[in-house]
Amino acid sequence: MKVKGTPMRPIQPSADGQAVSIIDQTKLPHEFVLARLETLADAANAIRAMLVRGAPLIGATAAYGVWLAMRADASDEALENAIDTLAATRPTAINLRWALEDMRGTLAPLPPADRPAAAFARAGAIADEDVAINHAIGRHGLEIIRRLVAGKRPGEPVNILTHCNAGWLATVDWGTATSPIYQAHDAGIPVHVWVDETRPRNQGAGLTAWELANHGVPHKVIVDNAGGHLMQHGLVDMVIVGTDRTTATGDVCNKIGTYLKALAARDNGVPFYVALPSPTIDWSLSDGRAIPIEERDAAEVTHVWGRTVDGEVLPVRVTPEESSVANYGFDVTPARLVTGLITERGIAEASREGLLALFPEYRARAAGE
Repeated sequence: MKVKGTPMRPIQPSADGQAVSIIDQTKLPHEFVLARLETLADAANAIRAMLVRGAPLIGATAAYGVWLAMRADASDEALENAIDTLAATRPTAINLRWALEDMRGTLAPLPPADRPAAAFARAGAIADEDVAINHAIGRHGLEIIRRLVAGKRPGEPVNILTHCNAGWLATVDWGTATSPIYQAHDAGIPVHVWVDETRPRNQGAGLTAWELANHGVPHKVIVDNAGGHLMQHGLVDMVIVGTDRTTATGDVCNKIGTYLKALAARDNGVPFYVALPSPTIDWSLSDGRAIPIEERDAAEVTHVWGRTVDGEVLPVRVTPEESSVANYGFDVTPARLVTGLITERGIAEASREGLLALFPEYRARAAGE
């Protein structure tokens, strides 16, 4: 995708080949800052502090983090330390564990001298594979949008509601939930996006809106609680969200508030789709209630960041100092509320058999088999 006309990925090797360059997403939308990761500690901090976020991008960053660790020390002990360090940064997104296990499987059989080069190559391959997966998700999701626009008057847009940021900033490129939107827009299909602000970190207002504006996609930012109202008045044709972990039975864990959108969509007969890269499927789980739900810093709720009229970017407290806070980062949408899972191999029913029909190679690993 592009930033002011320049093609860019949110993670890529630095020009000198000695580090990893990332877009610092904590600075968006007010500042565009590229950060440089040079060590394992840098990569772990980038994930933990959410300079990078989104399940696919977290996985790619972890893979490059292993490479950075191997450049400093390629011993068996250092490899396991790198994997343990990175695995502890975020508990919910399954891509993190998936990428680290992939890196371990690639590097552990090799002599230490060969590990740095192999780690760099495999991290790059994981990133490129993510791009291909997301583009394929977009092709399949585009067909849904084509069917919806066929029922519209000429020039009338398909209205799509999103939650959080499942865009190219959450992946290596294209995004998951946004990939069909971008491909529809690029194909000349009129689309309009309702962008949930997504409290408490405002990834919709700060990141998805920034992406769409850069790509020229028509959109409006709405408060999180407006979605149901829009659906009641026929202003939403479909909901499409991403996922950080999906069970083998089709339960979907995504940013807090997703479940409420699914309930509103069901009540109003609005299709509710989840863009699902296969690395986010946890084949070991049958029940979404078993997914660990990250509880984050209270400051994300008590304070908001914004640009003042003087141009400064500052935090502002919005709660009484005496009030305590619960900050759950994710919720689980039961499979029964999901119209379909848009994967790189096609659209699956949100069920064990629906997923296994597209990914039969995982039948032996699927929970309950």
